[in-house]
Amino acid sequence: MRILAGNAHQKLARRIAEYVGRPLGEVEIKKFPDGEVFVKIVENIRGQDVFIVQPIAHDPNEYLMELLIMIDAARRASAARITAVIPYYGYARQDRKDQPRVPITAKLVANLLVASGAGRILTMDLHAQQIQGFFDIPVDHLYAAPVIIRYVKSKELKDLVVVAPDAGGMKMAYGYAEALETGLAIVSKQRKSATEVESSNLVGEIKGRDVLLTDDVTSTAGTLCQAANLLKAEGARDVYAAVSHSLLSEYGIQRLLASPIKELITTDSVPNREWTEFPVTVLSVAELLGEAILRIHNNKSVSSLFRLE
Repeated sequence: MRILAGNAHQKLARRIAEYVGRPLGEVEIKKFPDGEVFVKIVENIRGQDVFIVQPIAHDPNEYLMELLIMIDAARRASAARITAVIPYYGYARQDRKDQPRVPITAKLVANLLVASGAGRILTMDLHAQQIQGFFDIPVDHLYAAPVIIRYVKSKELKDLVVVAPDAGGMKMAYGYAEALETGLAIVSKQRKSATEVESSNLVGEIKGRDVLLTDDVTSTAGTLCQAANLLKAEGARDVYAAVSHSLLSEYGIQRLLASPIKELITTDSVPNREWTEFPVTVLSVAELLGEAILRIHNNKSVSSLFRLE
């Protein structure tokens, strides 16, 4: 087995390699003067089971291209099998035609990964689970929920309610509510633009109770903050938010500071800088991904890792 990584998230890749008990493979990545990416896998990987760790986040165009070139390099180096380990699958929000003359970029990215030589995909908390169907190769889809739920349980919050900030997050919120043995509520959302949302109605009883908002990804925190404002107005006690992938911008942090959200709980599926302005708790998914890699390599079942426990 060989574990390789691009430049997107070296810290997570090193943690995964440490859990697996293998050194992180040496890869030389540089740019030509015109900006073209050059990749050289330094060590011999002929006949090896290769796992390439690369979230497509923060600079998605750069890191997607880097990943595709690394996969092609591994294929041409005669790797026995290549698994793209993508903790955050970029472009997943463009998963359907909801307007005339727009692309389905999530499908395009799937085509590119397969064409480059990936034989398997390992990813986590896709924006839409149907994206698995865009691939004609095996896809192992993990959930960050077990890691987040363990932390939430340690806080021993009393009389907790899990809230979906929009209709699309209902299934995720239901899973959290089942695992935490709590009530469930939902906020209706109307998106006005890529950065602006308007929350209007609440279904469920949250008055005088602690609330956990759940979502798969946040960048500008518009959905979370609008929902939190509505929940607070409806009488919620303390509002917490849990998201699998935090792509927070400065704009998002400013929104969080002005919101009633007490704490944001997220994972290291993408790089997170130290936020001193707002309480952000970052939990590691390195063990989860590392365990999945070991099971894939040893041809063992990974289905137990899918469950919310």
